Amino acid sequence: QVQLVESGGGLVEAGGSLRLSCAASGSIFNFNVMGWYRQAPGKQRELVATITRGGTTNYEDSVKGRFTISRDNAKNTVYLQMNNLKPEDTGVYYCNLRQIIITSTYDYWGQGTQVTVSS
Repeated sequence: QVQLVESGGGLVEAGGSLRLSCAASGSIFNFNVMGWYRQAPGKQRELVATITRGGTTNYEDSVKGRFTISRDNAKNTVYLQMNNLKPEDTGVYYCNLRQIIITSTYDYWGQGTQVTVSS
């Protein structure tokens, strides 16, 4: 089993910054991808950014140039640095760990952390 514990959400004014952290523990294998997703009220959960163990990143278009995802493999921790925040970035941010073992994919989720950006 895998546990994900997030921290770092909060309330910030537009143009401000926040840094989210997510620490994973449990049965973690080398071939995995960690990422952040968010869900705004009344909307579906959407991808924000992902990063492989090798450091390959992928970002949703609206956050490119403003958000940076990084990870510390030794600590099994992923970070999301969010700069120049906008009101539309408001939502619950969820950490995700995706493990691929042979031909099976396993997704694990954190409990979510609220990010609120005021205009």
